[in-house]
Amino acid sequence: MPAKVVDASAVAAVLFDEAESDAVASRLAGATLLAPALLTYELANVCLKKIGRSPNQHAALSAAFRLRDQLRIEEAAVNADEVVSLAIETGLTAYDASYLWLARLMEIELVTLDQKLNRVAIGLMAP
Repeated sequence: MPAKVVDASAVAAVLFDEAESDAVASRLAGATLLAPALLTYELANVCLKKIGRSPNQHAALSAAFRLRDQLRIEEAAVNADEVVSLAIETGLTAYDASYLWLARLMEIELVTLDQKLNRVAIGLMAP
């Protein structure tokens, strides 16, 4: 089974049934999913923002957030010093650089909806 690193933008699309959810789900189908431990906190923040914009959807959004465990995303440790260096090199946030660092370390695809992160990943991971 192939492995892929998945970031918060991609997981949020699936959990919260955003417009890109079907496309992301098809890219993730059948793969072992990996992410830095910060994924849960980023998803919690996405959920919080969505609840702030739509308080009447609090219960549904909280339920969607709890579904994250069903995705069975394996948390992986990242090297914070190397993440900082990569962030400086690429102009990414440390958060985004942690996903890219993990994908580079594992030599596997990074699934993201973040255009800047995707552009940098393609540039650095191209053969």
